[in-house]
Amino acid sequence: MFSRTENFKQYIKLYPVVSSLLALNIVIHLLTLIPILGTKIINFGVHFNLLISEGEYWRLLTPIFLHASFSHLLFNMFSLYIFGPELEQIAGKTRFLTIYMLAGLVGNVASYLIHDWNYTSLGASGAIYGIFGAFGALVYYTRNFMPQLKQIIIPIIVIGVIMTFIQPGIGITAHIAGLITGFILGMVYFHPKRIATWKKRQRKLKSV
Repeated sequence: MFSRTENFKQYIKLYPVVSSLLALNIVIHLLTLIPILGTKIINFGVHFNLLISEGEYWRLLTPIFLHASFSHLLFNMFSLYIFGPELEQIAGKTRFLTIYMLAGLVGNVASYLIHDWNYTSLGASGAIYGIFGAFGALVYYTRNFMPQLKQIIIPIIVIGVIMTFIQPGIGITAHIAGLITGFILGMVYFHPKRIATWKKRQRKLKSV
């Protein structure tokens, strides 16, 4: 289910939202490596509670597209590359993007509300955990007829949560808030009645 066998052109065509997010994150990270310009980009977009409290609310969203290092970028983008396509196909472009962005946003809002004024962070981890959370909801709905999905997703979520608490420098609040947000949205989006409605619409569109 999560093995990627598509070539470059097929991947872009089949998963346009995931491809766009991958490209955007990579390009922005490359820009942050440019002297002076990179510093300005980071300073403008990093999550900083003090500045958010002073009205710079874009910092609740922009950190989703910033990464502290190549390894940080690689981990998040590899997760998006592997797990994003399946969710984009199941949920559809708009719903997938909603899960990704809202999970990242809620993660940053939670970090703002819970942590003190000097708290700073950046990274797409909250959004990535939102993808895992959405898959968690899908596992709940398909537990009786897709046991293989449960066998894959549950260990990933458990390991991800454990690593969140034992690794230093991790935005615990953003991870957990993103996971919960993705799960809640998944419970709404993947309800069997909604999925049945999507299938009916798709059949109508194909018959037109």
